[in-house]
Amino acid sequence: MSDESGRISRRAAISATAGAVGAALLARAGLVAQDTPASPATAPADPTKLPGMPTSALGGRSPFVHPERAPTGVLSGPSFTPLQELTGTITPSDLHFERHHGGAAIIDPQQWKLVIHGMVERPLTFDLEDLQRFPSVTRVHFIECAGNGRNAYRAPAPGMTPQQVDGLTSNTEWTGVPLSLLFREAGLKAKATWFLAEGGDAAVLSRSIPIAKGLDDALLVWGQNGEPLRVQNGYPVRLLLPGWEGNACVKWLRRLELIDQPNMSRDETSKYTDPLPGGKARQFSFEVDAKSIITSPAAPLKLDKAGWWPVRGLAWSGRGRITRVEVSTDGGKRWADAELQGAAMPKAHVRFQHMWNWAGRDALLLSRATDETGYVQPTRATFQAARGIGTDFHFNYIRGWRVDGNGAVTFEGRA
Repeated sequence: MSDESGRISRRAAISATAGAVGAALLARAGLVAQDTPASPATAPADPTKLPGMPTSALGGRSPFVHPERAPTGVLSGPSFTPLQELTGTITPSDLHFERHHGGAAIIDPQQWKLVIHGMVERPLTFDLEDLQRFPSVTRVHFIECAGNGRNAYRAPAPGMTPQQVDGLTSNTEWTGVPLSLLFREAGLKAKATWFLAEGGDAAVLSRSIPIAKGLDDALLVWGQNGEPLRVQNGYPVRLLLPGWEGNACVKWLRRLELIDQPNMSRDETSKYTDPLPGGKARQFSFEVDAKSIITSPAAPLKLDKAGWWPVRGLAWSGRGRITRVEVSTDGGKRWADAELQGAAMPKAHVRFQHMWNWAGRDALLLSRATDETGYVQPTRATFQAARGIGTDFHFNYIRGWRVDGNGAVTFEGRA
């Protein structure tokens, strides 16, 4: 504390000195970030004999904890969330998966504008302050990249981790305004049946969305887990279509055009049309199917002894709530209901757990999700028969993890 003349009190000076000394000692022990590469983190032999770290502008993870997205440095492509290193259902904002088509756009919020035009009575332009004056809502929903699971389907490898298999899904608390309010403000014309959402990134990505979704549960969001959106997730504003593929949830949103048919833009013809057997294709297959993945035990974990082990994972569906998750430890011969941890929310991740008494023998672990519509996650064989090996999106077949008699866990991509 300082007095009115600005002089620092003796107590404040002592406190500041102690904090600085503590920080220096902790830095020497490898407990805080340093300008030069540090040796592996170590802790004081007795933390009760050493001052802790002082307050800081931003909190950091323990130096012993290193969750990371991967790969990095990609301008057009994905970076995967480390599902196996997370707990609960909310994905930390800085670990939310990325998928960019021209890099993450840097947009000045003071310059940002959203235009709503086309088949409306009153074309409108909003700035960020305008948008945030509307009544807001906060909801928890997942976003999943349409291509999540492609590598594991096309070229499964034993060493794949949950991050590499299915790390293009993340679950977030979002805050924003219902799109239906803005559509009513603009005055939709009766013939408007679709709208085109366009982003302000270098790719100028755009998708055509049925108007019914816009009037249902679509949101324009600016908040993510209690703070503004991260740049990589669309700051300052993105479109959120709960339960629909991530590519349709356009980031860095700048324009909504009301139209009477799909725009058939580049991003919904060259990429997000799904080839099927027999020369056919699926188009505008927005909804995410029910899905689950065991995140532990999973590669590269090794079970070190026989006995009770928790089989844990995540399940989600774009159709609504997950109502049931079953776990098999014998490759699908027998199934047991897993415990759903916490209330399952619509179009959101739910965590499941099943206690397994491992006898020290070979095992094949599977999980199978059912949603509130009665849809059941299919086997790989059923999925492949319907969609073919060349399918490109919405990979929701049952995944497997093989445990050998020595406890080594590997991905079983053809279970």
